[in-house]
Amino acid sequence: MSDAPEKPARGDPTWVAPALTRDEQTRKVGKTPVFFGPPLAILTEGRNNTMEISGRLNLAAERYMEIMKRHGLELSEPERQCIAHICNIGFMSTLEIRELPFEVRMTAFECEGLDKPALAARLEAASFADLVAVVESLGF
Repeated sequence: MSDAPEKPARGDPTWVAPALTRDEQTRKVGKTPVFFGPPLAILTEGRNNTMEISGRLNLAAERYMEIMKRHGLELSEPERQCIAHICNIGFMSTLEIRELPFEVRMTAFECEGLDKPALAARLEAASFADLVAVVESLGF
């Protein structure tokens, strides 16, 4: 006889489903209240029921996640630190993201190995999707 406690079986109220990897996870069961600010209101305009709205939001999220996979820039650690310093204000609006090259040139931030003019030039040459992916990769 084992001293280990028995694991609860499916159907038992204390049973917890095994953790899924990110690839295995396809949905989260349940509803989450969401504030519909202007971007979401515009995105879902003309949709009248929950399924249509949910479908539109999930489609936009799926496309966004694919953009994040396929875009971005390879950055050195000093470049990441510089952009993180600029983004550290928290929320980055689309206008602020577009102004990253300008902000890199203007920032007082310095660290060893950082070439601000070269970084600013790379950011200027990048697409908006690349800039968004960079900001997202830094958690902003």
